[in-house]
Amino acid sequence: MTRALLALLLLVLSSPALASGVADYGNELMPGEPAGVRLTGSFRLRGELLDNLDLSRGPTPSGRSLFPQPLGEPTASLLTAADGRLRTDVVAQGPGGGVAAVARIDWLDNVQLGSTPFVTPGFGASPTPAATPGQVTSMNAKLRFAYGVASTPVGVLAAGRMGAHWGLGMLANSGDCADCDGADAADRVAFVTPLLQHLFAVTYDWSATGPFTPRKDARRVVDLDPADDVRTVSLAVFQPHDAEAVARRSKAGKWTWDYGLVASCRWQDKDVPATYLNLSTPVTVDASQVMSRGYQALSTDAWVRLVTPTLRVEGEAVLLLGRVTQPSLVPGVLLNTPVTSTQWGFALESDYGAVDDPWHFGLDLGAASGDSAPGFGAFPAANAQAVPGELDAPQANPPRDTTVNNFRFNPDYRVDRILFRELIGTVTDAAYAKPWVAWRPLRLSSGTLSFHAAAIGSTALLASSTPSGQAPLGAEVDGTARWESRDGFRASLEHAVLFPLSGLDNPALGLKAQPAQSLRLRLTYAF
Repeated sequence: MTRALLALLLLVLSSPALASGVADYGNELMPGEPAGVRLTGSFRLRGELLDNLDLSRGPTPSGRSLFPQPLGEPTASLLTAADGRLRTDVVAQGPGGGVAAVARIDWLDNVQLGSTPFVTPGFGASPTPAATPGQVTSMNAKLRFAYGVASTPVGVLAAGRMGAHWGLGMLANSGDCADCDGADAADRVAFVTPLLQHLFAVTYDWSATGPFTPRKDARRVVDLDPADDVRTVSLAVFQPHDAEAVARRSKAGKWTWDYGLVASCRWQDKDVPATYLNLSTPVTVDASQVMSRGYQALSTDAWVRLVTPTLRVEGEAVLLLGRVTQPSLVPGVLLNTPVTSTQWGFALESDYGAVDDPWHFGLDLGAASGDSAPGFGAFPAANAQAVPGELDAPQANPPRDTTVNNFRFNPDYRVDRILFRELIGTVTDAAYAKPWVAWRPLRLSSGTLSFHAAAIGSTALLASSTPSGQAPLGAEVDGTARWESRDGFRASLEHAVLFPLSGLDNPALGLKAQPAQSLRLRLTYAF
């Protein structure tokens, strides 16, 4: 490698590494700058103590507990976990700064410490002696995003697998937060252009394709039936300000309004269930496995944010409408009643206090529509039954139940630390209120020390979804102590206590749900 090439690869420029979502496409570009590669990212290490997250309320009717329990002692309640992740964001910029290729790679993503002591080269799986029989080991690396972006005379054109994020991240979330575990991505072509003092964006997504067959050289494939592909088209209009612009305006005593609206249409005409169902007897994928589906979905997502010198109020609201004309998964066996879906959700955040004030206060609110079927329907198991008493279960059971109306928040939109994050998996069929307070007692040239406390009260919107048939879910108290240094190091100690309410009791066994708590330590090294 020549010195010139090495210098090119090590050229680091100060700008965002990559776009989180449609409102950010083009931020990667630096017009007028020379060609180079920018590398940013972070390393995250997390450790957890989880106590009594099964709530000592016994199993559900299917024999499942609300959370895994220790193997060794039936009366034990403490579990531990520790994992790490190295995130690298790379922007390779062309001469002049008007074009760039972008990638995000997560290394050892959520790999449990001690489970894979040997890291093999490349991107393959890494089974090791530390893995117990049957243990599924994580990939050494995950290529999250890979796309290109270019500035044209009429707007910005981006294409590839890129981040899908909007507003607060309640629906689409690219997983940029320090504690996020996933990342929404879209195989997308997007065009963004300024018009009438706003930004307009049009996107086309390949949401799902296949089945495929190899070509002659066995290096590429061809889609056997384009009619069974899932496609999505979206139109967005928005007026955003970046963080630096908002800070400048607030310092000058000005108010800043940001807002946006995105509407999406998704459809699928035909389907080949044999390509994704877990069949006990494999079948040959041919014309006999193709069946009509008739899937259509519409969504609208509105986002608004007001920032003043002492106040931030930000909200997002979503409405989803869907219809599956033919819900059967068995070719030749048809159902006469379509499955429909009407879902809604909203989230509101507030923050009162000037930037330099040591005290900040806020009230966060949110709700997600529910479905009358038993269980919350957040992440139902394939063999789960929709019977009263279950925590999670399918929300549709054609032909008797043909609606799926529970809206699900994106799991990376964190509301609490135990109930929605660990037990249910996300906010669905529920409403919550979260008052909070933050105090920053120490602000030095090297960093800041801060404390944060929040109380979260939650209830189910439909009592039929809870394990007990009662609506109240719980009251949770979350506390945080955090040190943030100026050079990119952050240490956070997070404690949470959940006081479960009647909705999580087990009336069949006469057991009341007992409190649970968690303790997490997170270290982040940003570069």
